[in-house]
Amino acid sequence: MRKINFRNWKKVVLVLFVLGIAFFALSGYMNKVIDRIMGPVVNVHSTLMERLNFVINLFTVSQSEVELVAENQELKNQVAELQNYIIQLQQNLNEADILYALLGFARSSPDEQYIPAKVIGKDPSPFLKYLLIDQGSDMGIRSGMPVVTNNGLVGRIDAVTASAARIKLITDSTSMINAVVVDVDAECMVQGSITGDITIEMVSQDVNLEPGQIVQTSGLGGDFPSDFIIGQVLNVNQINNEIFQSASILPAEDFSSLQAVLVVSNFSPANTTPLE
Repeated sequence: MRKINFRNWKKVVLVLFVLGIAFFALSGYMNKVIDRIMGPVVNVHSTLMERLNFVINLFTVSQSEVELVAENQELKNQVAELQNYIIQLQQNLNEADILYALLGFARSSPDEQYIPAKVIGKDPSPFLKYLLIDQGSDMGIRSGMPVVTNNGLVGRIDAVTASAARIKLITDSTSMINAVVVDVDAECMVQGSITGDITIEMVSQDVNLEPGQIVQTSGLGGDFPSDFIIGQVLNVNQINNEIFQSASILPAEDFSSLQAVLVVSNFSPANTTPLE
């Protein structure tokens, strides 16, 4: 018997192997083998690419975010500066308006001499009774001097230091002012209260009091000059069989928002204590 050549045998085996693989591939069995072999490789490759992309994005996005945050903060700082500038301008305009109004009032009353002062402190209680101003005895301010604005009477000085003074407002419970209801030419007494409200008292029942009537200082008693506006009648309290009637007053000035005042420096209250 003739022996089979070894090389021929290898060719036969190789052809059979190729034909086998082709058979498995065409029949679909090869896909499962490829999936089992290549699946883990693909998964590892995908994982590595995801990690690589994450690292790249981390540095790229972080840098962008840092730049955006810095730019945003800079814009916020600019907006804050502009807002502060606008607020300062508004305050300067408000102060200028107040000073112009006080100046106009002072010019309209040439018989009086005024010392302008800035309000630097207020009564912390809800019932405002006093204010502090930044002018004192060094500027010639003395106790008892009346304090006004272009709107009307504020009160009078009741305590003084070299550089500051305290104003007792007309709303103080110890404040009493001789006044007159201008529209009906009726004398009355303006009285403060613990609650900060002011009223007119001691008005004859024959007087026809009505809301809106103007009340101003009469000059009687020597505590205040005449003709300074105090306020206007708000509500009338008239009781039958009473000798007098009274009424609440709406002050001419809003004391809670005062920023500047005028001190009447050429008026000295009359000392009537020995005569009473």
